[in-house]
Amino acid sequence: MLDYRQKRLEIEPVNFNDLSPSSELLDTLEFRRVACKGFFDEKRSIYVGPRSRSISGVTENGYYVITPLMPIPNNPERSINSEDKMFSSCDLQDQIPAVTPVEVVGVVRGSEKPSIFVPENASSSGQWFYVDVPAIARACELPENTLYVEDINENVSSACPYPLPKDVNTLIRSSVMPQDHLNYTLTWYASSVT
Repeated sequence: MLDYRQKRLEIEPVNFNDLSPSSELLDTLEFRRVACKGFFDEKRSIYVGPRSRSISGVTENGYYVITPLMPIPNNPERSINSEDKMFSSCDLQDQIPAVTPVEVVGVVRGSEKPSIFVPENASSSGQWFYVDVPAIARACELPENTLYVEDINENVSSACPYPLPKDVNTLIRSSVMPQDHLNYTLTWYASSVT
C-alpha cells in the first residue's frame, strides 16, 4: 500500500480541468496529483476538526479548511456540460469577485474512516470532525460526486503561512506504520521476558 501511494504521488500531475466528473473518477485518481484552476468560494468553507499536528516536537492545534474551487466561467480550456455545471455563468459571476484565478496542485483523496472515538459529524450545526466527502459536498450545495483534492503546494509564503498545505509525506503514512508494529512487538516481547 505504501509503495502504491508513493508511486502514484511521483507521477506528473493530471490537468483536472480537462477531466469530466464521474463516480468512477475517484477510483482511478485517488493519491494522484492533480493541477486545477478556478476561484475559491470562501463563503462555503467548511472547518474540520479540531486537529493537531507536531512540528519539531511542538504540537499545534487547528482545523482543516475545505473550500470549494469553482471552475472558471466560460473557460476555453474546459467545456462544462449540463451534468457537471454547478452554476450558470451569470450566477457564478455574481458569486465570485473579480479576482485572478488560482492554480492548486493537490492530491485526490476520499472520505476519512473515523475511529470509534471520533464523534459523528453534525452538518446541520456546521460541526465536522472528519472528512465525509459526499456529506460536505451536500452541505456546500455541490454535486455528490464532487472530488476532494488536498492542497500539497510547497510554495508557502512566510508572510502568509496559513492555511498550510498538507505535507506529501503524511499522505504516504497510514495510521499505524509497519515499523510501528515491529516496535510494539519488540516492546511487548521484552516486557514479557523480564
